[in-house]
Amino acid sequence: MTRFAIDSAIALRLVSGGRAPSPPHTLVGPAVLRTDALESLYRGVRAGRLADAEGRRLLDGVATLKIRLLGDRVSRATAWRIAGRLDADDTRQAEYLAVATLQADVLITDDPTLRAAAERIGVPLGEFDDLLR
Repeated sequence: MTRFAIDSAIALRLVSGGRAPSPPHTLVGPAVLRTDALESLYRGVRAGRLADAEGRRLLDGVATLKIRLLGDRVSRATAWRIAGRLDADDTRQAEYLAVATLQADVLITDDPTLRAAAERIGVPLGEFDDLLR
């Protein structure tokens, strides 16, 4: 069993493709993942890249995705430390890295900035297809 930390873009990719990780893999992410997905979908609808009904359907899919979301004291403190270590202006990406550090075996993201930060602090990275194997 592999525990994968994912970001909101990967969650949306899973939902939009009607996919789920292969058993017995599990998903984890920071509590902010759902907010990030909401923001991304809303922006897509506002920009005309996505129909309103489709945006709402995908948002509902994220809400029902089987994922453990963490926002506890330890993960927030870890995010704070990681953001400082990376000299980041905010803690958003550090929240994903904190969950990956504390609760996951591998981080799955297509975001080049998040991947670079993960490599910088030694978080193991995987590819989207790893979720489906």
